[in-house]
Amino acid sequence: MSKAKKRKLAHLLKRAEQKQGGDERRAEREKVGGQLEEERGPKQLGKEREAARSRAEMVREELTVRLNDEEYKNWLKAGRCLLILKDGLLPFTDGQMRAFHGDLLNQHSLLRRPCETSTCKPRGNKLVPACRACSEWQKVILRHHRQPDVTIHWTNCFPPDWRTDHWELAKVIQCRNELMHSCEFRVKDDWMRRYRSALKHFVQQLSSVAHMTGVGKQIEDMLTVDLSICVSGVDRLDSAGHPDSVSEQEASAESVSQWEAELLQEVLQECLHAADEEDEDATTHDTEQLKRLQGFLQANKDLGERFSSELQAIDCLGIKGEEED
Repeated sequence: MSKAKKRKLAHLLKRAEQKQGGDERRAEREKVGGQLEEERGPKQLGKEREAARSRAEMVREELTVRLNDEEYKNWLKAGRCLLILKDGLLPFTDGQMRAFHGDLLNQHSLLRRPCETSTCKPRGNKLVPACRACSEWQKVILRHHRQPDVTIHWTNCFPPDWRTDHWELAKVIQCRNELMHSCEFRVKDDWMRRYRSALKHFVQQLSSVAHMTGVGKQIEDMLTVDLSICVSGVDRLDSAGHPDSVSEQEASAESVSQWEAELLQEVLQECLHAADEEDEDATTHDTEQLKRLQGFLQANKDLGERFSSELQAIDCLGIKGEEED
């Protein structure tokens, strides 16, 4: 990728992230939007309300069609469970990695030295550092890895930051999972049964970790909720107080739409950032996924509008999407 294209991609990614934050702030403002009504006349307010109603109907109709696909619903539920698990584990994993990083720095004086070039970086899926400090980090990482013969995903990392950022160190064991890097956005019922069992076992293993009981309940609720009920017209939300919660049988269309957007945002950001890497094998896979994502978003009007900035970023990469049937 040329430097000019990289700069443009970085700019578009920043815009997409800012847009996501803007959407959240806009939703918050709408809760207290009565103050703004005094600044506009009844005619203008009427037009805005009608436009909002029309868009809400369009979103509901498009979402209803997508949720008629059982395997897409499975993918959506499974992805939402991963995000619930990630958020629930964050305090624990952050504390564990921070302590581990601190221990390494205390035990190895060379690790406390900054990168001598500030340019040490993986090439392909190999790390050939140009300085002593990053070479030492690599040796220590391999020494602590429980499976030293497994492929290390060095492309996840920026070695000059290992000294100062414990999360940069954690990225070494970050690997591609079958769900978030699927080009299909669909999973079968048999896969879901195995996934549910694996999640339950994992949560049980971490039962001593604070809040994991609640995380397990949220995951179980998400796996049992009937997403088709809420979109077909029943728009009650039994669980009071938390718009992100789900009852045993149903959730609101607005909640489902938000869950879907958060999951797609996560996948898009991962793929777009990965497309900037120099790992050719990974880039080929990410390019294929971006093609499918682009075609999927363009085939769904509501998603195409919501992710317009990300679609521009994909266009910047020169990727031509595959239209959905």
